[in-house]
Amino acid sequence: MTTDPNALPELSFDRQEIPPSVMSATRPLYWSVRRELWENRSIYLAPLIVAAVVLFGTFISTIGLPRRMRAAAALDPARQHAAIVGPYSIAPGPIILTAFLVGIFYALDALHGERRDRSILFWKSLPVSDRTTVLSKASIPLVVLPLIGFLLGVATQFVILLVSITTLLAHGVSAATLWGEFRFIQQPLVMIYGLTVHVLWFAPIYAWLLLVSAWARRMPILWALFPLLAIPLAEKVTFNTTYFSSMLRYRVIGAMTEAFAIKPQHGAIIDRLTQLDPVRFISAPGLWVGLAFAAAFLAAAVRLRRNRQPI
Repeated sequence: MTTDPNALPELSFDRQEIPPSVMSATRPLYWSVRRELWENRSIYLAPLIVAAVVLFGTFISTIGLPRRMRAAAALDPARQHAAIVGPYSIAPGPIILTAFLVGIFYALDALHGERRDRSILFWKSLPVSDRTTVLSKASIPLVVLPLIGFLLGVATQFVILLVSITTLLAHGVSAATLWGEFRFIQQPLVMIYGLTVHVLWFAPIYAWLLLVSAWARRMPILWALFPLLAIPLAEKVTFNTTYFSSMLRYRVIGAMTEAFAIKPQHGAIIDRLTQLDPVRFISAPGLWVGLAFAAAFLAAAVRLRRNRQPI
């Protein structure tokens, strides 16, 4: 029996198969949202700047706070509550309004900008679907910005409240009235409800802006506004009716009329759960029609992005 000197001995190893790593279905969406935050710092910087301005203005106004508290003590209970709690209820308003405005300008540039700077070629080379990309961009005005507005609004309210209590105590004025009038539980819940309502109600607006951003070659803001101005004008000239204008007005202010049961004696301060009407809001046909249009606009934006090239 001869042995081949060049033959290598057989080595046996216990091979253990390593299963391929499975990526979570939500992981690409998560990193796509983070990418939007990295590339668009105005998403959180603009509300932060407005919150700082609100705090600065409120700090200056606390100079006359003891005098206003003494004057409010002579009012009837309803007017006293509005006079005391009003500044704290209004404080988150500019922050939340800024978040909604940032969402509008972001949506207009979200899909158009990546074609303008040709970065769409790089992002299309990654294993991220067009649907995931569009949904991540839609989540900024529909989820991220409202959440930022809520957190900054609540933080601003409590900072103003602490500064006000400190100012009153420093001037020898009791802060018990202010502490008793401020609704610590109901106020944040009302804010969450209001933000959720407006996000759902404005969803077709943001989806329309994303659709125009995916389609327009230049000046998407003009293309977004042109049908909204031309259709009412053509309707008025042709039929002498204003149905389309009424529909647009309802879409802008309808959330307040459908979702809140505001009583005249409560004034303009909305800080009670009894002022909310979620049943009427959920049953409003305008909500579901708007969400259907939002889904259709987003589906069209996904299809457009799939076939779009750099400008």
